Amino acid sequence: MRAHYVTSRQGTAQQQTRPHAAARPARWAADAVAVLREGARVRLDYSAPSLWRVDRVIEEIRREGVPYDAVRETLRGLGAYAGEVIVRHTGAEWWASGGEHWIRTPDGRLWDPIDEARRCYGGHGSLRLLCRDALEQ
Repeated sequence: MRAHYVTSRQGTAQQQTRPHAAARPARWAADAVAVLREGARVRLDYSAPSLWRVDRVIEEIRREGVPYDAVRETLRGLGAYAGEVIVRHTGAEWWASGGEHWIRTPDGRLWDPIDEARRCYGGHGSLRLLCRDALEQ
């Protein structure tokens, strides 16, 4: 399971950034949805099954050998999209600290879908499985 638990030290600092924390990831996700719709003709609907398509897109990019620096923002957007899927289906919230963004599900678990997208690009992760794990409570 890819979860981490909030410590009391983190909770205090994060409380101050929580309302603002969702703005950027939500925008990154919306941008990724638009780019895939227009460029690759892939439609994403913020459902858990749509993450199969996202994992396949990342796999295709990886197989093409596109350098990481060229896809860094794309991966961030796809990770944010996965985070938005989890937020919409679990009541989770985006949290931020030190420029990093992650989500906290109602049961207190923390998830880092943006890092998971990077792991997918490296051949070691799955946004679909991350979402499945987050939806299990």
